[in-house]
Amino acid sequence: MQSRVKFGSFLRGITLGSAALFAVVTAAQAPAGQTVITAARYVDVLSGRTVEYPAIFVGADGRISNIADARTVRWGSDVKHIDLGQKTLLPGLIDMHVHLDGPADIGGYRGLEFTDSFWGMTAVKNARDMLDAGFTTVRNVGSGDRNDIGLKQAIDAGYAVGPRIVPAGYALGATGGHCDSTFLPPSLEKKDGKEEGIGDTPDELRYQVRRQRKYGAEVIKVCATGGVFSRNTEPGQLQVPENELRAIAGEAHQWGLRVAAHAHGAAGIRAAIAAGIDTIEHASLVDDEGIRMAVARKQPVWFAMDIFNTEYTQAEGAKNGVLEDNLRKDREIAQIQRDNFRKAHRAGVRMVFASDAGVMPHGQVGGQFRVMVEYGMTPLQAIQAATKNAAEALGREKDVGAIAVGRYADIVAVDGDPLADVRQLESVDAVVKGGVLVKGE
Repeated sequence: MQSRVKFGSFLRGITLGSAALFAVVTAAQAPAGQTVITAARYVDVLSGRTVEYPAIFVGADGRISNIADARTVRWGSDVKHIDLGQKTLLPGLIDMHVHLDGPADIGGYRGLEFTDSFWGMTAVKNARDMLDAGFTTVRNVGSGDRNDIGLKQAIDAGYAVGPRIVPAGYALGATGGHCDSTFLPPSLEKKDGKEEGIGDTPDELRYQVRRQRKYGAEVIKVCATGGVFSRNTEPGQLQVPENELRAIAGEAHQWGLRVAAHAHGAAGIRAAIAAGIDTIEHASLVDDEGIRMAVARKQPVWFAMDIFNTEYTQAEGAKNGVLEDNLRKDREIAQIQRDNFRKAHRAGVRMVFASDAGVMPHGQVGGQFRVMVEYGMTPLQAIQAATKNAAEALGREKDVGAIAVGRYADIVAVDGDPLADVRQLESVDAVVKGGVLVKGE
């Protein structure tokens, strides 16, 4: 491990020929309180180029204030220096589909062994695991008891350590659908109405959008089809029809929120695209028409396909308590989903990185980059799915997704060249969030 923190360092040397890439920063231009991060090179995901000898200056607000050639600049002792040696830097990674309050090793009815507040407590460790894996931003698409919102607030206030969280609160869905509670008998169900997030008419679902936003949701999640790990639903079932999906999308967009639709089945995918949903989660059974619609739609739509986690669920699911019926559904769609990932990517569908962490351990999600490359992406395209593309899908291009002036200094470092070997991202060596070294000291 070569990462270390130095104070009072200076670098000087010859100037690179490209003034377009670098601005020369002198000590006078680096005010007290700034941080400078140096390494051998960084991947500019916006241009697809590798840039050598970066000196990345970070202001007190945690955002990048300048990027210079480290061989041409100097700074005084009042600038903190994070020297990452010969490593390669990339933007902090973004996972667009996680469940932080879902421990992967507790499945099926084993969840009844624990009290209600247990799940929020586990989210703290899971968030730290994702940060240590290099994921400095995550979109949490559904949680119990608004655990994702509470954890975001705790991290932002300094009571916990974890990534930037884009929370959804409760996921929306139909009575008896994938996002409803389907494991318990009627005698144990809620007696005074529907479960939180559940609606069966356009007006009920509009209300649920407003309710989730009211209590802190920054994205709306809806389950348009059945799912793998729910009971009494099949992945291909359409459960929320297009008119209801359209009501959800319209209401959310009115409030400035984007919408993610859990949609395994072809009919649900088509309905979600037609309704104006922003991201299609899983997209396992997408057909040619769904792919055509996704490519053709003027308003961008993104596929968030979790094509890695089945390796864990099939190996460990039974031991963890996952029911055989759920494992059966997992087996039936796994290869179809991977093949459709390749087909959708070839056709030009916009893609983002999405792991469904919680179904698998949060610290292992970097393993999905390998599978994305195996099924048709170049290493750069897989990395862009977890950086540039994800930031665009979130509508947060000014904040995250690239090492660029004005964005947060969220950075990961690896020893090798991830553009030649994307498996470098399975275990990152250092993580910086907002200009602070959080892993690799």
